[in-house]
Amino acid sequence: MSRVKRGVTKRHRHKKILAQAKGFQGSSSRNYKWAKEALLHAWSYSYRHRRERKGEFRRLWIVRIGAACRQSGTTYSQFMHGLKVAGVEVDRKMLADLAVNDPVGFDKLLGIAAEAKVAA
Repeated sequence: MSRVKRGVTKRHRHKKILAQAKGFQGSSSRNYKWAKEALLHAWSYSYRHRRERKGEFRRLWIVRIGAACRQSGTTYSQFMHGLKVAGVEVDRKMLADLAVNDPVGFDKLLGIAAEAKVAA
């Protein structure tokens, strides 16, 4: 069996890792061993935070909807209950966008929710 030398493969692999670690502080951007370890941590944080970001945006939307509701004299929970009773299926992302960019349209939804709540 012939001997396999890994010089070229190893150099390419190390260059790839060091390129990905560009911008890291200290040895983490210059030393392969520490760069690899720093990247493993970075990838795990990245994976975790991609999922956390979804919850953060949902919380932001709820805060925006709640603020718009309070300006009209109702609460977030009463508004959402009224929409559910009325059968309006608009998600929180769209409601938050309406609250910020189209207050007139949001007020119409507030009216629909209030009417449905009274009728129920």
